[in-house]
Amino acid sequence: MNTMAAPATRKRIGVLISGRGSNLAALLRNECGGDVVVVGSNKLDAKGLELARDAGIDTFAVNHKQFPSREAFDQSLIDELTARSVDVVVLAGFMRILTPVFTDHFAGCLINIHPSLLPSYPGLDTHARALADGVKLHGCTVHLVTSVLDHGPIIAQAAVQVDDDDTAETLAAKVLVQEHQILPYAVRLLCEDRLQVDGLRVSIRSVGAGLGRAVSEAAG
Repeated sequence: MNTMAAPATRKRIGVLISGRGSNLAALLRNECGGDVVVVGSNKLDAKGLELARDAGIDTFAVNHKQFPSREAFDQSLIDELTARSVDVVVLAGFMRILTPVFTDHFAGCLINIHPSLLPSYPGLDTHARALADGVKLHGCTVHLVTSVLDHGPIIAQAAVQVDDDDTAETLAAKVLVQEHQILPYAVRLLCEDRLQVDGLRVSIRSVGAGLGRAVSEAAG
C-alpha cells in the first residue's frame, strides 16, 4: 500500500496590474508558493500584459471607464478572476481604488504592495512626500487588503536609507529593488497558509530558515 502523503495543492494566483509589471516579473522569477494563472489590468496597453502572455499566462483587460460605477467595474474583475478559479489575488501596481464589493469577496486572500512604510504615506506620490518631510528611512509594505485604502494587516516591510542627494526618482528605484524581494516572500507565506492574523497584527507560522533569510536580506 502506498503510504506517501499526497502533495499539497498549489494555490492559483491572479495578479492585477496597471503598468509595466515589474513586480509581476519578480513573482515569476521567484518561488512564491503558487502559480500565476492569470494577469488582469484596467488598461488594455499595460506592458505587464505582454510580459504575462510571453510567459504563457492567461490575461484579460477591463476598461474601468466603460462601467457606470466602481462597484460594477469591481464585479467584472471578480467575474474574470473567479472564472479562472483563483485562490489568491495580488495587487502589483494596480492603480484603482477597490470597493468593498471586491475587497469583501476576496477578504483574507487579497494582498497589495505599496511604496511606503505604512501606515506612513498611504495613497500616491509617496517618494516625493517622504523627501518633503525629511525622513531618513523610507521603504515598502506588503499588506492584506481591506476596504480602507492602504490599510490592512502588514505581512512584510523593507526599508531603505534616504540620502541627501535623493530625488523622488532615485528613491523610487531603491524602493523598487526591495519591492521585488518582499512581494514574492509575502505571497509565498499567504499561499502556504503561514499567516496568523489577529486584528492588524500578523505573525508567521513555521517559517523555514530559507524564508527567514529572504526577509532579513530584503529588510537589510
